[in-house]
Amino acid sequence: MPAAPPPPLSSPPSPLAAPPSSRTAPPSSRTAPPSPRTEPSSPRTAPPYPQTAPKPLRTALPPITLPVCPPAPPPPNPHRVVALVGENQELYPVTSASAVFGYQGQEIPQHYSFRLCAERPGPLTTTLGSTIQVEHGLEALETADTVIIASWTVSPTPAVLDAVAQVHARGGRIVAVCAGIYVPAALGLLDGRRASVHWELTADLAARHPRIIPDDTVIYVDHGDVATAGASAATLDLCLHQVLQEHGSSHAMRIGRQLAAGPRREGCQRQYPPLPTTGPMPDSLAGLLEWLLAHLSDPITVEDMAAYSGVSPRTLTRQFADQLGVPPARWLLERRLAATRALLEDTDLPVETIATRVGLSSAVNLRRRFHTALNTTPAAYRRSFR
Repeated sequence: MPAAPPPPLSSPPSPLAAPPSSRTAPPSSRTAPPSPRTEPSSPRTAPPYPQTAPKPLRTALPPITLPVCPPAPPPPNPHRVVALVGENQELYPVTSASAVFGYQGQEIPQHYSFRLCAERPGPLTTTLGSTIQVEHGLEALETADTVIIASWTVSPTPAVLDAVAQVHARGGRIVAVCAGIYVPAALGLLDGRRASVHWELTADLAARHPRIIPDDTVIYVDHGDVATAGASAATLDLCLHQVLQEHGSSHAMRIGRQLAAGPRREGCQRQYPPLPTTGPMPDSLAGLLEWLLAHLSDPITVEDMAAYSGVSPRTLTRQFADQLGVPPARWLLERRLAATRALLEDTDLPVETIATRVGLSSAVNLRRRFHTALNTTPAAYRRSFR
């Protein structure tokens, strides 16, 4: 008969376990301490809007990697343009030239190279207040095809004159901007030639170089070997004009569009000097000049002026020529045109009304006189200044 199975094993009680009787604690004689909050809490009220997680004010954008402009590849057989700069250099003509003759991107053929040079290379001051670093000296002109003289060099040194003369002697092109005109003027390259001159420099240039024919009414004049621009703002126009002459209007227009420049201006575009004032009034003519300014709208002849002054027309004409440098009728016309310009710039008056106010009788006469003096129409002039 088989033996009975052994009884099931049971784990011995743990010494840490409490006896069964201790699991139900007897009632304690100690009373629980009172709750720190004796007043009943007020019932919570629901918020006026659902509690949601605040949304970020701005969605995080992925980082943007800007394209890096590749270095300009050297063009094959470039036309070498060198800008001659100096102390207290104005940057606008330099940057305008570099924008036209510099690297335009892979889609526009590059025909030019551009760099700076100075008589004394190194750091140069500018009208901006900062300095520019110029690495090349006058030796850079030895291989230049076009020299842009953009510095204020009223009295150029012999070294500068000799370097520029050598460029011109071997067939290079000289471009003078604003006061840079004093370099080709000192070399005699503009003798007997018309040159675009800033209106502030006309008298000084004529005194220093009387053989030049200064023109302070146009923005640039190009003779091929020598070109002059009267003002810094004309540098871009003159440089685009050179591109047009050498590589055609299509290429010049592509560069102009790349620069977001306005339409290229022709050299005959007029400079617009400040409105002329009465200037110094000689004592013998002061009363007459004040009377003329107060009666611009009236039809006034030289005989009327002479009668007001109590002299003959011939004597009055001689007085104007000696003391003001112009005939009386010319002086009056210039003041009427100055008043016309002021009204075109500051008002919306019709041309007919302006003609009446300034004493030019009719819109037809005003337009004719205005175009003769400024080579533009009153409407075009107003668009330029409004």
